[in-house]
Amino acid sequence: MGLKLSLSELDARIIEGIAAGERTVHIANKVYLSRQGVEYHVSKLLRHLRVPNRPALIAKVYHLGILTAGTWPPEVHRETLD
Repeated sequence: MGLKLSLSELDARIIEGIAAGERTVHIANKVYLSRQGVEYHVSKLLRHLRVPNRPALIAKVYHLGILTAGTWPPEVHRETLD
């Protein structure tokens, strides 16, 4: 695929929140950011992965093997982090 994705712990926690269906405000409270801060990180991830929206983002990270399939709540493989 040729796409190198390096995730921070913050990116991982945001992806996990989105995959679990959490609202932006709830994710923001968990990661100690403003709602706009979370939206900034989400838009950065969307651009980096070249996807148009959050559902496509989650589908792509599952496809890339970043999220663990078959677990709830969804978890990012920590070995994919910087």
